[in-house]
Amino acid sequence: MGRGNYSQVMEFTLLGFSTPPMVEVVLFQVFLILYMSTVAGNLLLILAVGCSHHLHTSMYILLANLSFLDICFTTITIPKMLSNFLMEKKSISFASCLIQVYAFLVLGETECVLLAFMAYDRYVAISNPLRYSTIMRTTTCVRMIGCSWLIGGLISSVDMYYLYRLRYCGVTTIDHFFCEAPSLMRLSCCDHSILDVIKLIGSTILLLVPLLCILYSYTHIILAVLKVNSRRYKAFSTCLSHLIVVMFFYGSAIIMYMKPEHSGHMLDKLLSVFYTIVTPMLNPIIYSLRNKDVQGAITDLWRSTIMSKSQVLCSV
Repeated sequence: MGRGNYSQVMEFTLLGFSTPPMVEVVLFQVFLILYMSTVAGNLLLILAVGCSHHLHTSMYILLANLSFLDICFTTITIPKMLSNFLMEKKSISFASCLIQVYAFLVLGETECVLLAFMAYDRYVAISNPLRYSTIMRTTTCVRMIGCSWLIGGLISSVDMYYLYRLRYCGVTTIDHFFCEAPSLMRLSCCDHSILDVIKLIGSTILLLVPLLCILYSYTHIILAVLKVNSRRYKAFSTCLSHLIVVMFFYGSAIIMYMKPEHSGHMLDKLLSVFYTIVTPMLNPIIYSLRNKDVQGAITDLWRSTIMSKSQVLCSV
C-alpha cells in the first residue's frame, strides 16, 4: 500500500442511483421525507428523556444516545445525497470523502456495540428485576456509552489508517450515493489484502459478536416473558419488534461488509439504504415512541411548550 506512481485524486464523482432526472426528483422528495422523519423522531425522544426526570434511567439514557447516533448517522450521508439529486455534477472532494467515511465508520461501529449493551440492559431488567437498579446504575450506563464510543473510535481509526493509504489509477467514479469503505476499496488499484483482513476481523468483532450477544439476550428475555401470564402478548410483540429492527441493521451490514467484492453495486446501495435510513427512522418508533412513559413525557413537553408560549403572548 505504498504511495508508488499513482495519480493524485482531488475529487470523486458519486453516481448515486443512476436514474433519469424525473425519477431523481421523486427520490429526492421520498428521501427528504424519510430524513426529516428520522431527525424529528429521534430529536423528540432526546428532548423527552432530557426534560423528564422520571426517564433518567439506564434504559432511556441508552435510547437517547442511540437517537443521537442515528441523527448523526443519517446527517453525514443523506443531505449530500439529496443535494446530488438536484445537481448535474455529483462530486465530492477527496478530503470530504475521507471525512464522511471516517465519521460513518465511527458512528456505525459505535452503534453496533451500543445495541448489544441495550440488549443486556433489557436482559437484566426482565431476568433480574429486583437487582436491576443495583446492576444498571447511572455510572454503569455512562461506562457502557463511553465503552461503545471508545471501541467504535479505535477500530474505525485503524480502518481509516489503511483506507487513507489506498491509491487510485485515474478512475474516480464511485458507484454509490455516498463514500463508503467497500466502494473505495473496490475503486483502488493497489493491493489492499491487509485491509481485507482488517475488514473481516472488524466485521466479526463489531457485527457478528454483538449480534450473537443480542440474540442470546433476547432468547432469554422471550423465555422469561413466556413464563409470565400477565401481559405476555404485549411483551412478546415488543421483543419481536426489537429483534426485527436489529436484524435489519445487522443483517444488511453483515452482507455489505462480509460479502465477496464482486457482488453487484445496486445491492450495495439497497443494503446501505437499510442501515443508513430505514433503521434510524424505525428505532425511535419501535424502542420508545410506543412506550407509555415516553408518550407521557412528550405530552408534558408539548403542554409546557404551549404554556410558555401563552405566557409570552400574554406578557406582550
